[in-house]
Amino acid sequence: MRTNAAHFNGDNGLVSHRDRRDIAPMSHFAGSPRKHTRQVAVGEITIGGGAPVRIQSMTNTDTADVAATVDQVMALAEVGSELVRVTVDRQEAAKAVPRIRDELRKRGCAVPLIGDFHYIGHILLRDHPACAEALDKYRINPGNVGFGQKQDRNFSAIVDIALKHGKPVRIGANWGSLDQALLNELMEENARLPEPKSAREVMHLALVESCLRSAKRAEELGMKPEQIVLSAKVSEVQDLVAVYRQLAERCDYALHLGLTEAGMGDAGVIASTAGLAILLQEGIGDTIRVSITPEPGAPRTREVEVAQRILQSLGLRAFTPDVIACPGCGRTTSVRFQELARDISQWLAEQMPRWRRQYPGSESLQVAVMGCIVNGPGESKHADVGISLPGTGEAPAAPVFVDGRKAATLRGENLAAQFRDFIADYVAQRWGAKQDGRNKG
Repeated sequence: MRTNAAHFNGDNGLVSHRDRRDIAPMSHFAGSPRKHTRQVAVGEITIGGGAPVRIQSMTNTDTADVAATVDQVMALAEVGSELVRVTVDRQEAAKAVPRIRDELRKRGCAVPLIGDFHYIGHILLRDHPACAEALDKYRINPGNVGFGQKQDRNFSAIVDIALKHGKPVRIGANWGSLDQALLNELMEENARLPEPKSAREVMHLALVESCLRSAKRAEELGMKPEQIVLSAKVSEVQDLVAVYRQLAERCDYALHLGLTEAGMGDAGVIASTAGLAILLQEGIGDTIRVSITPEPGAPRTREVEVAQRILQSLGLRAFTPDVIACPGCGRTTSVRFQELARDISQWLAEQMPRWRRQYPGSESLQVAVMGCIVNGPGESKHADVGISLPGTGEAPAAPVFVDGRKAATLRGENLAAQFRDFIADYVAQRWGAKQDGRNKG
């Protein structure tokens, strides 16, 4: 049985359906209050400062291939990525960025584009002002913009260009390209301590210091805190949690969360979920990316869908209706409820593109498909619309509950169609009425 967080209030008491229906999508979040951070404007999107936790993704096309990159950005934006990062690694990629932006706008896609710069970002931005103007944010890795005096000169050059074009920056340290001079400095300081920290703890500190020192330098160059986002990417969950707790404690910059590489398949999904959920539950994080290695030929959009599920499972945002279904047991030897749960889930996914436009708020719909009399009626009553199918040996009848009250009993072979009708009517009545009211106002 799955317990949905939306069924409980902050005192762990049951919320009635009448009360719960008027609760805003984020109000059932039972974690720590969101940490206050500065709000950063990236194109038409805001990050931090009370804005919803935003979802980001990144293309894996050759940015110089305008058509392929536009198609992938469109696909990511359509599935729900609110910001998309593209690699800008050479002259051809920099030249392509304005064309990518223009083609996206022609297609009606205004998703903010972020330029990912490493090693020669200062040169590319200097030589291609149209690229600098077309991007909505620059990502700078302080560990690979140069060494010694070159590091400050190159970093300063990127910040100056960002200021000239009015663009925010993400200062993103990464343990795979950590500033070795800084790491050595901290290692030496640590060695002189009466009780030295572990090498791993020093690495955590080096990541945090790299971010904070770079942010301070950006402010010295004229950048406002509201133009800075920080990130410190690692590969292990416990390292991620440790580093971001320190960052959250020491600054109020907007924070971007994510493992730098989570892995493929279930391993990547689970690692990302474990790390992000801990931090988000503690109120840490303003924007997230789930970095899943895609299967060969698989769509890039999977990482966006996982990010949405993480935020929705925590009660932070709602993207698509929840279908609550029991796992099955010896009382549910028939696969009928499993097939119905699958069919309803697929049908809801097909309806949502239209429902989001026609019935704003319907993404918070909760549907229950249960398999027997033990928990079926009770779980169905907690959902907006629920059905309890007969288990093994039970009478061939399926009661349907709407807003906690029994509305009908379905029988026959076309249960799926009948149940879909109940859901569609519910959505139209509940959210269509609100939309009509707004239109009249």
